[in-house]
Amino acid sequence: MKIFVEKSAFLKALSHGQSIVEKKTTVPILSHVLLKAEGDTLHLTTTDLDMSLQEAIPAKVDSPGEICVQANVIFDIVRKLSERSLIELEANPDNNQVVIKSGRSRFELSYLLSEDFPQLAETELTHTFEFSAAKLKKMIEQTESSMSIDEARYNVCGVFLHSVVKDGVTMLRAVSTDYHRMASVEFPAPKGAESIPEVIVGRKAILDIKKLLDVAEENVQLGLSENRIELVIQKDGYKGVFSSRLIEGTFPDYQSALEANHDKTLVVPREDFVKAVDRVGTVVSQNVRAIKVILKNNQAQLSVVSPELGSALEEMDVDFPYDDMVELCVNVKYLLDVAQTITEDEVEFFITNADSPVIVKGINNTQSTFVLMPLGVD
Repeated sequence: MKIFVEKSAFLKALSHGQSIVEKKTTVPILSHVLLKAEGDTLHLTTTDLDMSLQEAIPAKVDSPGEICVQANVIFDIVRKLSERSLIELEANPDNNQVVIKSGRSRFELSYLLSEDFPQLAETELTHTFEFSAAKLKKMIEQTESSMSIDEARYNVCGVFLHSVVKDGVTMLRAVSTDYHRMASVEFPAPKGAESIPEVIVGRKAILDIKKLLDVAEENVQLGLSENRIELVIQKDGYKGVFSSRLIEGTFPDYQSALEANHDKTLVVPREDFVKAVDRVGTVVSQNVRAIKVILKNNQAQLSVVSPELGSALEEMDVDFPYDDMVELCVNVKYLLDVAQTITEDEVEFFITNADSPVIVKGINNTQSTFVLMPLGVD
């Protein structure tokens, strides 16, 4: 195998696979990237047996062939080469070494045979459809922070993707929760997605899809079955096919949290509110990350008390036209995450009492809904 490839395209493709390959594994081949040269294309494949990424980039192929190279090592080499450089790769089957040359730099790496690389067995997809890359990215950005990292609760370690009918319109909805907070984002379902199966896409897969969307055109192709999701991206000679096994389990019933009754609303200017919460949260305790919010007559008082560090208090003008005082106590990090995720100029809170979940939305936003569970008021 002998090829010439541009650094920028090669580096970008290698970077996508870094989070997929197993860096610490008892199966050495899983830490490798499969390089296959044919025609005028270099194909790159990485897998951890649950997820896989197949990419194709333009290349000048003098001699076709395929080899497996340590993924993190070749990534570091290419990353450190001169910018805008042309990279030459030539494999020597006599000693199983691949020579990498660029400018005045030369490297020799051992490689494994392509026959050792696992075959990607993929189940048939029952639903395929095109979807806006921008909308898919927004779904991920607004749900990723609510995904659980507790592997004992594996059924919430990801995003619940499904279709729902709302006001006579079929919507594609993504939901995540760690039982302390929840996020829900929805858009009108594109053609082909109206009756998709209810699936849970794992945390690692969600973050890899988000990374790949940075190179996507306006639309991407999504495919689903009951146990697999596939994403196809094409742009300027690049093609990426990401596939992942889905989480087996039942996502908790979340609908009642979205439909909870409330009798008071609070509207705050987002930017000022984020800064105030951030300032007050500077002295929050690492053990109890609680912020108290006292609301009455268009005034909000934000306060934090930390046995280790001290206390903080800040007042601000808000839209809360009620004489009855309401006290809320929530996790300061979760509150800040939600407020920073929302892009509208104003944030709207739907409140019942101190013991009830708080529903949060960007003003006039019907697509995204966030829920914060109370910590209780002392």
